[in-house]
Amino acid sequence: MIIIHAYFKVDPGHRQSFLDEAKLVTEPSQAEEGNISYQYYEHPEQANTFVFVEVWKDQAAIDVHEATAYFQNFIHAVPGLISEPIQVQLFEATEIKGA
Repeated sequence: MIIIHAYFKVDPGHRQSFLDEAKLVTEPSQAEEGNISYQYYEHPEQANTFVFVEVWKDQAAIDVHEATAYFQNFIHAVPGLISEPIQVQLFEATEIKGA
C-alpha cells in the first residue's frame, strides 16, 4: 500500500477554481480499482492550504491513475492556481512484526 500526501498553497484569488479542479479529480479517482482512499482537506488555521491524502493499492495503481485524463487535466491546471510549489510526500505501508 502506498500513501501520498500532496500539499497545495492556493492563491486566494483562485480558491474556487482550485476547489472545482479538486472535485473534478477526486470523484473519479475514488472510483478507480486500485484506489483505497482519496480525499482532500483544508488546514483549519491556514486558509487556502490543502492536503490531498491518497491511499493506493500499489505503484501500478498510481501509474494507471497518473495516466488518466482527469489527473492530467488537474496537474496542468493547478500551477496557475497555487502560490507555492506543490510538496509531495510518499509513504509505503510496512508490516510491523508482533502488531
